[in-house]
Amino acid sequence: MFFNVKDIEQFQSQKEFIDTAIVPLLSLEFTDERSKQSSSSAEYLMSLTAFIEQQFKGRLLITPPFSYIKALKEHINVHSIEEELLQAGFKHIFFVTCDHSWTTFQEELNILWLPSIPLESMDKAVKQKILEDQLKQVIPVLSKVWTNV
Repeated sequence: MFFNVKDIEQFQSQKEFIDTAIVPLLSLEFTDERSKQSSSSAEYLMSLTAFIEQQFKGRLLITPPFSYIKALKEHINVHSIEEELLQAGFKHIFFVTCDHSWTTFQEELNILWLPSIPLESMDKAVKQKILEDQLKQVIPVLSKVWTNV
């Protein structure tokens, strides 16, 4: 499910089944040296979260990406985002990112760090295979949390 009117209406009527929120964390960089890498990471992360949503539709909701620039990152309170989602009825919140620095929060939050894979030059079949391989890494993490309820 995505954060749109139709899916949110379904979430509100079926909260007991839709217990997981995934929050993409996107680092935005606009310098000539980093903008291509930043946009490639964003494309990869959004493709992966859309693929995860397809596989687990009806079990989780993908929020809009939380985008930030490096200068503001230290002011982001991810605990507040988690608390807001818990109050909305989600039992499990995962933050998914290609920014390795978020792994410092892994002790206290569910952070899924995945290295960015440049999808922009791949054909559709190769992209699909890459996303399937990445999903195989994410499934055990989700399953572990879901089975420890």
